[in-house]
Amino acid sequence: MRKSAMIRARVEPDLKADVEKIFKGLGLTTTEAITLFYHQVKSKKGLPFKVKIPNETTLETAKKTNEGNELNEYNNLDEFAKKMGI
Repeated sequence: MRKSAMIRARVEPDLKADVEKIFKGLGLTTTEAITLFYHQVKSKKGLPFKVKIPNETTLETAKKTNEGNELNEYNNLDEFAKKMGI
């Protein structure tokens, strides 16, 4: 089928530039990425990823992480696994 439908969207310039760099690294043009996304939406009959509103605990944890508070550091995976009890 001939591609003739247009999609127009406004996004923040920095977001657009950052995402286009990622697409380029993946070997995709923006048009190819949007087409891929549309095919996935059609195939899944919805968004191809979970979308949910974070709860208060998740929001508070994200805030602390973004501020650099209450972070844990580990020297290796074994140390992390031991701390997590796995």
